[in-house]
Amino acid sequence: MPEQGNWTRRTWMKTAGALVLSAPAVQAGGAAGQAAKAQSGTLPIAEAGSLVSFGPLKQVAAGDLNVAYVEAGPPNGRPVLLLHGWPYDIHSYIDVAPRLASAGYRVLIPFLRGYGATRFLSDATPRNGQQAALAVDALEFLNALKIERALVAGYDWGARTACILAALWPERCTGLVSVSGYLIGSQQANALPLPPKAELQWWYQFYFATERGREGYARYTSDFVRLIWELASPKWQFGDDTFARSAPAFENPDHVAISIHNYRWRLGLAQGEARFDAIERTLAGFPTIGVPTVTMEGDANGAPHPEPSAYARKFTGRYEHRLITGGIGHNLPQEAPQAFAQAVIDVDGA
Repeated sequence: MPEQGNWTRRTWMKTAGALVLSAPAVQAGGAAGQAAKAQSGTLPIAEAGSLVSFGPLKQVAAGDLNVAYVEAGPPNGRPVLLLHGWPYDIHSYIDVAPRLASAGYRVLIPFLRGYGATRFLSDATPRNGQQAALAVDALEFLNALKIERALVAGYDWGARTACILAALWPERCTGLVSVSGYLIGSQQANALPLPPKAELQWWYQFYFATERGREGYARYTSDFVRLIWELASPKWQFGDDTFARSAPAFENPDHVAISIHNYRWRLGLAQGEARFDAIERTLAGFPTIGVPTVTMEGDANGAPHPEPSAYARKFTGRYEHRLITGGIGHNLPQEAPQAFAQAVIDVDGA
């Protein structure tokens, strides 16, 4: 669907909060009617503008973390929790946020542990990247903001976290949008070898299993991240400015430790925390998800991902899968923001 116009800065700041627009004017063509819609907060999703950057971050103490996050849209809107993946950051949703805010949603986009301005509250807390820890972080974030129920959505690590929330705490989730589908894993399943071509795609996982890999990621973090972006989204022509906008997120003092632990834990090469053992045992049984769900995939995803036929039965409620064409890679929200935002709206409204 083509972009038809942009909000004025004044109208946007009234509706979406701390966000900055890249273009300052509504295009001609029914301008008076569009302006009236904008003032009432009902501008159609296709007419929402794009952003240059997010405004000032908010912070909240939640569980183990002081979470840095962006909030957009009306405070009384229906909450949507958007979760980013590795190695990306909140800017994956830079063009999703205005679309959802314009549709009346309260949009919440936190930096995960090990990213951006999110920090651990205690130096004694293990720098743990296992899937259960990230899921509990998200739950504690909702608790800290006193949000009883939210639509959860994400890709990569964020999709896995969203799936876990929907599977284990469905009473907290109004719906789910998950790029690459059902991504809940287990150490037992990860111990099984894959065919050689599939194993090749996980080259960085094996690299991270070595001390050389940890040192390499620490020394060349920015170069490494950019390489992953290029491999995972081979047709995404992002520019230097786009990458530079996200690059500071990987300077978090815990980023390397969290990343390395995540991949070592998957292979059973690093221990998790005992407090998450019960959650991991449940997840190892691959629980079904009953909340309304849309799964999505880009037609040019260069990262490892399952086929929809492998996970469709894991969704027992209202369910739809969408293939997004046009050379869309792994970072689907940033590469196809209209399609991602529309999936959220459709899951919520059906």
